[in-house]
Amino acid sequence: MNYFILTYAVYLAASIALTIWVAKVLFRNGRVFLVDIFHGNNELADSVNKLLVVGFYLVNFGYMSLALKESSSIPNTQVVVEVLSFKLGWIILILGGMHFLNLTIFFKLRKRAQKQPEENNI
Repeated sequence: MNYFILTYAVYLAASIALTIWVAKVLFRNGRVFLVDIFHGNNELADSVNKLLVVGFYLVNFGYMSLALKESSSIPNTQVVVEVLSFKLGWIILILGGMHFLNLTIFFKLRKRAQKQPEENNI
């Protein structure tokens, strides 16, 4: 059995599924923050949200492509599981890191947007 092909197939399927799921969650829930940040301008919020999702996909799919290659031998299913856990662990960490980065950016933008009306009243 070719364990390399099995490892690649499972890695890609799991990584792509995780990335799509996280992107959909970020897109759906991030819109609320962006509408608030852009003072109800739905068109601008939706546009920025779509651009953020595209960037999210590019970074994650790029990393997946770079991390796909496995140079060590994969002689059995135990090594398949070990290689997959390592590779998928990195994908999950990157997705989590990007999620928190997005949240941080949203909160900072929201905080700045809330201060702007106050500054305009001074």
